[in-house]
Amino acid sequence: MPPISRAFPDRASVAPANSAPAFAPMSARRLYVFGGIALIAAGLLFGDIFAVFILHQNAALQGEALIAASRAVAAGNAAAVNEVFSHLGNVLEDRGTKVDAHVHMIGAGYLALLLALVQPYIALSRPTKKSLAALFIAGGVLLPLGIFLIHYVGLAGSPFAAIGWASVLADSAGALLILVLTVQAWGFWQYLRSRQISEPELPAEDSMPSRALLTGGTVLVLLGFLHGAYYAGTLLYEHEQMETAILQRLINAATAGNLDAVTTEVNNFGGLAGARAVNIAAHSHIIEFGLLAMLLSFVQPFVFLSEKWKRRWVKVLLGGSVILPVFVLLELKLGLLAGGIADIGGLMVIVALMGMLVGILRYSGGLDVENYVESNAGEGAR
Repeated sequence: MPPISRAFPDRASVAPANSAPAFAPMSARRLYVFGGIALIAAGLLFGDIFAVFILHQNAALQGEALIAASRAVAAGNAAAVNEVFSHLGNVLEDRGTKVDAHVHMIGAGYLALLLALVQPYIALSRPTKKSLAALFIAGGVLLPLGIFLIHYVGLAGSPFAAIGWASVLADSAGALLILVLTVQAWGFWQYLRSRQISEPELPAEDSMPSRALLTGGTVLVLLGFLHGAYYAGTLLYEHEQMETAILQRLINAATAGNLDAVTTEVNNFGGLAGARAVNIAAHSHIIEFGLLAMLLSFVQPFVFLSEKWKRRWVKVLLGGSVILPVFVLLELKLGLLAGGIADIGGLMVIVALMGMLVGILRYSGGLDVENYVESNAGEGAR
């Protein structure tokens, strides 16, 4: 292996003085890569915390609310029914906003990684692209933050009848992301007209970490599709029929004042909801991790770590990507034990992403310098 100084030369020693802006420490591409991985890691960490401290407790509160509502119906207490359903709506909003914040943060991270890959084909100036990258990362942070705060801020102090300040923040951040993507699309259209790339393309790295991430990601996506097809073909319609039957029996029991039967049907409904939830969660997570691995395979040249550590982080990431969805599926059989192991799988993915972030922070632009030198050498030869 060549020395680090040769593999990644210092930019000041090889680049001319007037090229400094082209080799800024944080170009648009590196902002997207770093920000994207950071957003995904933060979203996964938030999801792990939510699963451990909120998800199961929230589900228990939903069951308690349904039992209380059924008892109020049996007693003919309309005011109590309204109060219980108001509380149930508050519980559902608490859960929904946290799930949405988790999903939107990870989704913004995926988009950031994708934008990093297409930057050579965006025909805009470097300062413009860097500004757009900064705006995108800011929007990717503010959108889930605004969604998270919706439950806690509510309509307090808002001039709008049905929209609170947290919703305004989330909507504004979403509009910012749309604006950035629209300008990026216009820059891509300009590239299609000129067919001239605006910066060097990402180098094709034929290494074990890149191949493992691309292959492992493809296999994960395939397994996710196969599981989704199996669930849809064998269990989905059965679960829908069971849901209708349970709700009908719940209504009949509540009307007849049979509180024991009401409790039984609420527990049945909770078990069915859990079965659907774990199947959907396993299906979505394994596909998400597969896409993440595939995207990360293309940015490995920017992970400034030794081959040994790259391989370690790849193994940890792929291992966690398998452990989490598998043990999510096993939660109905193994209970909290499976849930704890699934959370460990999520933590493995987070640790691997943090390791790659360290490598990206150590990156000093050596690949850009090499591309610049090679490009100038080609111009001189012509």
